[in-house]
Amino acid sequence: MMPAMANTPAPSAWIDLLNPTADETAKVAAQCGIRIPSRESLQEIETSSRLRFEGRVLYVSMPLALQDAAAGYAPLPLGFILSPEVLITLRYSDVHAFAAVLARVTAEPRMSSAEVFVALIEGMVDFYADMLETAGRKLATISASAFSHATSLGGKRVTHDLRESLHVVGTSGDHVSRVRESLLGLQRIIGFVSEMAADWLSPDLRTRLKTAQQDISSLADFESHLSNKTQFLLDAILGFINTEQNEIFKVLTIVSVVGIPPTLIASMYGMNFHNMPELGWRWGYPYGLTLIAFSILLPILWFKRRGWW
Repeated sequence: MMPAMANTPAPSAWIDLLNPTADETAKVAAQCGIRIPSRESLQEIETSSRLRFEGRVLYVSMPLALQDAAAGYAPLPLGFILSPEVLITLRYSDVHAFAAVLARVTAEPRMSSAEVFVALIEGMVDFYADMLETAGRKLATISASAFSHATSLGGKRVTHDLRESLHVVGTSGDHVSRVRESLLGLQRIIGFVSEMAADWLSPDLRTRLKTAQQDISSLADFESHLSNKTQFLLDAILGFINTEQNEIFKVLTIVSVVGIPPTLIASMYGMNFHNMPELGWRWGYPYGLTLIAFSILLPILWFKRRGWW
């Protein structure tokens, strides 16, 4: 996909390549006189590969908070090629911010490449802020639910809810960590572009990039808070599950201990020896049953008194 997003007397100010073919990449490279990197080069994690320049053309890339199942769940890359004349974006998935900026560029076709770039950066910062807010709400809900269940431990339903909470917390933690990786990529991009394009960025655009940088710093702090909360909730929920399991083992232990005396009595009187005196008793059977009942009640009362049950 290779839509020209804005038209000026010069070639298009924004060319968006979505899952481009080799022919589309070659056509854009020939039209703009700019080398187009491959997807593999965009996925490299070295800073020198993600941030570089050739003359006045800046090549920057970052990982999105999206995973590619076909590539072993590696983050999907997003690349920007920025020059004073044109912005080329390379992406392999839909990006929420792009649709909003496209509508804006359509309404203001005279936007420069740098203006489009800054608008995309701002849109992505807003989107990641929304993702973190959503994760924060989920964690708050799980926290309230988990600790309310903690006051009424016991029962199959509570155990199921705790396991569901554990799944949601783990998923939210994974999303938060991927957002952090994307925010760090944005932070590096903004700093690099602000420094390397300082001579042709307008003061207004430099101010907007600085504001976006500050927003990312505050989001990074919020992400750290969410990561700590995620770890706390994981530890707490695992503790509740362990408590549930310990309660089960305690009940089984008490039942096994309580069951030993009546088993011993029943096995003794089940031997049926000829000279066993109780065999000739008229009340021998009720006596045996009473003895078994007392052998059950006495340990239970002892456990109750000690507070073990």
